[in-house]
Amino acid sequence: MPQIRTGNQPVTQITIIEAEPDKQAEALSVMTERARFMAGQPGFVSISLHRSLDGRRIVNYIQWSSREQLQAAHKSPQFRKEWDRFGRTTDEIDPHLYEVCEIMDGGR
Repeated sequence: MPQIRTGNQPVTQITIIEAEPDKQAEALSVMTERARFMAGQPGFVSISLHRSLDGRRIVNYIQWSSREQLQAAHKSPQFRKEWDRFGRTTDEIDPHLYEVCEIMDGGR
């Protein structure tokens, strides 16, 4: 379950993936396989995959205990083995690290 909080928060990486509408499902399939692998790695907190209704984007919201553990998981040969296939299904991959700075909910 994602942990969205300010202060003492996990490392959050949000990646926006651009794909042709006819390739979104395949790109999402590869992302899901990779998410299953990542879920077993040290420091894993959560992964949430979102697909746009126009078929052009996938947003990957991933949380990790530390930046170093996230980097180690990304460098794993097992994680990288599908990189070529993933690259053929996407136009652009834009990952960045974020921190939560404000939270509001329906209960205020």
